[in-house]
Amino acid sequence: MAEFSLPQNSKVGKGKHFAAPAGAKNVRSFKVYRWNPDDGANPSVDTYDVDLDACGPMVLDALIKIKNEIDPTLTFRRSCREGICGSCAMNIDGTNTLACTKAIDECAAKDVPIYPLPHMPVIKDLVPDLTHFYAQYASIRPWMRTQSAAPASRERLQSPEDRKKLDGLYECILCACCSTSCPSYWWNGDRYLGPAILLQAYRWIIDSRDEDTGARLDDLEDPFKLYRCHTIMNCARTCPKGLNPAKAIAEIKKLMLARRGA
Repeated sequence: MAEFSLPQNSKVGKGKHFAAPAGAKNVRSFKVYRWNPDDGANPSVDTYDVDLDACGPMVLDALIKIKNEIDPTLTFRRSCREGICGSCAMNIDGTNTLACTKAIDECAAKDVPIYPLPHMPVIKDLVPDLTHFYAQYASIRPWMRTQSAAPASRERLQSPEDRKKLDGLYECILCACCSTSCPSYWWNGDRYLGPAILLQAYRWIIDSRDEDTGARLDDLEDPFKLYRCHTIMNCARTCPKGLNPAKAIAEIKKLMLARRGA
């Protein structure tokens, strides 16, 4: 029987424990992944006991409290606190989600585990390196591509029916929760575009104002860019905005088949 072992520098150790203040009664523990590229040490998991009576209701509130009052060395991204920017995407309680919209009470584990998004290289602590993810987004050229002259005195219009086709697509905030939950993206992320990028590709393919549909489909006609999706639906389950990238990918495949038969 084959046995596999992680490289020595990939083994996650037990970190520090920060106890709650004396007298705290409503305490919840958070087990947070820590890694600092500057000290040469292995990753570890630090445990923080947080007094929930002095903390907001969301996981992001707990992380901010930890950074401000307990351990200022903790590093994570955040911005809008409204589920709009996607900055605070991370793996919380075993699921990729946004820390600002994930309620502490919704976490099933007694000690809430918090890790960076899976598969991605880590810059520090809970901050993943999304350079490759954004390069893939740029590769689909996510803007309106037209050949006809722009209207002289107004924007390009579309019917309410055509506009409705974009619902469930334009809301994507590119947080990468779906792509980093996809095993096909873990294994083929160098060539497979992943759920988030393909959702955005479909958003432009079906936009009635765009005039480059054929070229967009040609760009995706590749054994890896599109066809690594096996519709296991992890992406739809984890999307914090309730979108369904798997459905968008299936629609692209149907367009490909219709084009071949034309």
